[in-house]
Amino acid sequence: MAELTPNITPPDWIFGTKGGTKFGKLEPAEGSAGASSQIPHCPKCGSEKLWRDGQRAIYSEVIQRWLCKNCGFRFSDPEQLAAFRSMMAKLQPKKEENKHIKSNADKLFTRQICVTETKNLEPEQIIKQVPERRIDINGKLVQFAWKMQQEGYNKETIRGGSSCLRQLMLRGADLADPESVKEVLAKEQKWGQNRKRNVINAYTLLLKFDGKSWTKPKCPVTQKFPFIPTEQEIDALIAGSGKKNAAFLQTLKETAMRSGEAKRLNWIDIDYERNVITLNAPEKGSNPRMWKVTSTLIEMLYALPRKNEQVFTGSLKSMKTTFQKNRRRLAQTLQNTRLLRIHFHTLRHWKATTLYHQTKDPYYVQHFLGHKSLKSTEIYVNIEHTLFEAGANDQFTVRIVEKPEEIKELLEAGFEYVCKKDTLIFLRKRK
Repeated sequence: MAELTPNITPPDWIFGTKGGTKFGKLEPAEGSAGASSQIPHCPKCGSEKLWRDGQRAIYSEVIQRWLCKNCGFRFSDPEQLAAFRSMMAKLQPKKEENKHIKSNADKLFTRQICVTETKNLEPEQIIKQVPERRIDINGKLVQFAWKMQQEGYNKETIRGGSSCLRQLMLRGADLADPESVKEVLAKEQKWGQNRKRNVINAYTLLLKFDGKSWTKPKCPVTQKFPFIPTEQEIDALIAGSGKKNAAFLQTLKETAMRSGEAKRLNWIDIDYERNVITLNAPEKGSNPRMWKVTSTLIEMLYALPRKNEQVFTGSLKSMKTTFQKNRRRLAQTLQNTRLLRIHFHTLRHWKATTLYHQTKDPYYVQHFLGHKSLKSTEIYVNIEHTLFEAGANDQFTVRIVEKPEEIKELLEAGFEYVCKKDTLIFLRKRK
């Protein structure tokens, strides 16, 4: 893989903890062989810009590992390593010189043995094959992530692409050989169709950065209908969750945001006076959106502590873990295993299906979800036709009004416009 030299300094979230660019004393770890007096230079390129890349445990000693920001070379702290070797050398007893079996000067015999020829009993030398240097996975992934950042990809896309390449390398694929990658993809049976497609796209992007190309293996993705829970099941999960997760689930339910979009929501995006939430940082190239939400959601958000600019603090991974624990507990308490099929993204599917059932307008649902193409929204039309059997539940309450005040009042109550005849306006609402 060609060197991908970044023009900008990558942020901390790409890899590891920043080691710093200035020299400074490091506190030695307790019981360690001795901490380095200053941040070392890269033994490969001599750069001072390093990342701390974990620690290496040898017996009871802990040695700092470093990753070069310039060339991606990973190495152990030389001073700590030298101190450890020196300490081990003092503890090791002096080894006696190896003697051949046929040299018996140090043994006493009481009898004589007459031989004319003796075989050379010197042990045969065992030739050990030293394995080739393991590919520096972290260095390649850091370079790939930097290049993606320069090309303008967002954080989640960069993390996803790096994860795909890491899985390929851990399974023995040689990223310099497309045939090796195809072999791993053919053998990997645990990956689903979507995962394989993402891995193929990530490797294609890597080759593009390297000025190369390949013939992508076929990976057809079969579209499946998502699971659509009932509103009562969603409300049960919200009621059984903690304050933060309950507000997060209510936000997903009312706005149909993706979990990553809701996680990046800032306090400045919430208008408490008008009950409006604005999304200006959508994912997957979606359009920005605004929603009129209920006062219930506004009160739940207002009750959260304001620790920083973001509404939902902590990591999305920890929120998912907490949600899964509550989900298992509620599924057992309520004796409803359908709850185990509900994920954060399930609420987006539920809202889209419900919204189309209420409006029968796919374009409105498209704009509500932020889809660039109507094709992404058409799946909910099929789901709605199946779940809400046409004609079975299509019972309406009809109102005929004439005055603008009455029209406004009924529209705010959930009625929808049907038609107009003379001065009369016909509105309806599902029962």
